[in-house]
Amino acid sequence: MLDYSVIEEWIADDPDTKTAQEVRDLVNLAQAGDVGASDELEDRFSGILTFGTAGLRGRMGGGPNRMNRAVVLRAAAGLAHFLQDLLPDGYRMVIGYDARYGSRQFALDTAAVVEATGGHALIFEKALPTPLTAFALRHFDADAAVVVTASHNPKDDNGYKVYLGGRAVSDSGKGAQIVSPFDAQIFEAIQSVPSVASIKRADSGWEWLGDEVVEAYLARLQEIVPDGPRNIRIVLTSMHGVGGETMLSALHRCGFTDVHVVTEQQDPDPDFPTVVFPNPEEPGALDLAIALAQKVNADLILANDPDADRCSAAIPSATSPTGWRQLTGNEVGALLGEQAAREHAGNPDAVLANSIVSSRLVARLAQKFGVSHKRTLTGFKWISRVPGLVFGFEEALGYCTDPDYVRDKDGITACSRLAALAASIPLQVLLDEQAEEFGVYASAPLTIRVEDLDLIAQGMQNLRATPLVQIAGSPVTVAQDLARGSDELPPTDGLLYLTEAGDQVVVRPSGTEPKLKCYIEVIIPVSGSLPAARQEAEDRLEVIKADMREAIGI
Repeated sequence: MLDYSVIEEWIADDPDTKTAQEVRDLVNLAQAGDVGASDELEDRFSGILTFGTAGLRGRMGGGPNRMNRAVVLRAAAGLAHFLQDLLPDGYRMVIGYDARYGSRQFALDTAAVVEATGGHALIFEKALPTPLTAFALRHFDADAAVVVTASHNPKDDNGYKVYLGGRAVSDSGKGAQIVSPFDAQIFEAIQSVPSVASIKRADSGWEWLGDEVVEAYLARLQEIVPDGPRNIRIVLTSMHGVGGETMLSALHRCGFTDVHVVTEQQDPDPDFPTVVFPNPEEPGALDLAIALAQKVNADLILANDPDADRCSAAIPSATSPTGWRQLTGNEVGALLGEQAAREHAGNPDAVLANSIVSSRLVARLAQKFGVSHKRTLTGFKWISRVPGLVFGFEEALGYCTDPDYVRDKDGITACSRLAALAASIPLQVLLDEQAEEFGVYASAPLTIRVEDLDLIAQGMQNLRATPLVQIAGSPVTVAQDLARGSDELPPTDGLLYLTEAGDQVVVRPSGTEPKLKCYIEVIIPVSGSLPAARQEAEDRLEVIKADMREAIGI
């Protein structure tokens, strides 16, 4: 039942007249008998938007279970109090933001809180890619960083990501996103904030960060992009995000001059008008890029997501109806992973890392080149803090190619290094060579998107209640409940299966979207025709998808 007194308190405490009026309008409708308005209020006031290891992420709107100024100010105050307790002599925080609705205001609100609570804020003058915030954190040896972004989420969402560095942490996680116990400690501090009105905010005092940081980032990027030929034609899309200008500058600085941008998607636009979901993984997201590539006879398509922390690519394909094939995240991971392994060959202190849902091929590549390998939980908060890391990736188009300077995924450097690789040798040739040597490592997701979040828990429960004994006709040799944790991995809500045939399936709820996801990989030896082995792999992936959908039962 709705507690209107709580809602009235929230409205009175909301510093944003727009979201306050939005909630007021819902109250008026609900009190007039509108069931939909009542349900919407129930959802908005079901609790405060949870702060976890991904920080905050949710739909924009009024109320405690939405992204808005009131929620962000409370989060900023909680984070500031946490840092005050940790560093009573003062702290420095870098603040970045994307071009979504509300992002700049949320960043300014955070700076105002930091300046009023014993800290010093360094805030970017304009919206820039997320990797620039992660870079600036280490560049200035600041103690923390916040970036306001919802990355590739739908246009109605926004988010608030937190990193720790400087004197706040001292291990290999310096400069990385927060993990436990920091998330719980910050959330506890947020919950102790009595009201927005009680939060101290400064009117000035923060330091503006300008083009000099971008220049330092690009100078470093040039150092780590291998030399070689540059005579390829590239089509580039920024997916209406903030990466366009920086990505184009990076390619030009590295010597790639034949670059054609998808003009309809080049400039930031929070409405994302040409795509249903602003995510290069989604079907249709690269349609405009492919059309341009056909027109200009390109050699390579590069794409960033809206905050440019992800990298996607497509290459010419004689068998595709469009003449182009988008590479999977695992294929790009194997290409960039081999590139990094070659650079550090014979050094066992150099580590390649990937999440458990990503391809096992990178472990084989690490072994071949005499470097080490590590598996982690999903998310760059885990991948990027691996000691000795020289390259880390996960299949969702995320690649950490310069962990000494950017301890997070970075779509700008990843695209630049991939372009250098493609200019040296066709990427399909490299993929074929890997398959001939190690077998076809083929992967595919099974994604079940839900309206009712309870269905995700139900699907996981179904799998736990009825253990799988075989998948695609092959006996299950390992069935690991990741919630129990292990010597290798902390506990997480997930299930991992290995079969006698070498298949791997990992099932887990998405951390950022209403989805239950299965990450499937098969390994098919190449004893004859490579195309035949690839077709066998594709056929087997489809059988596994059907088996898992039935077993999940939602």
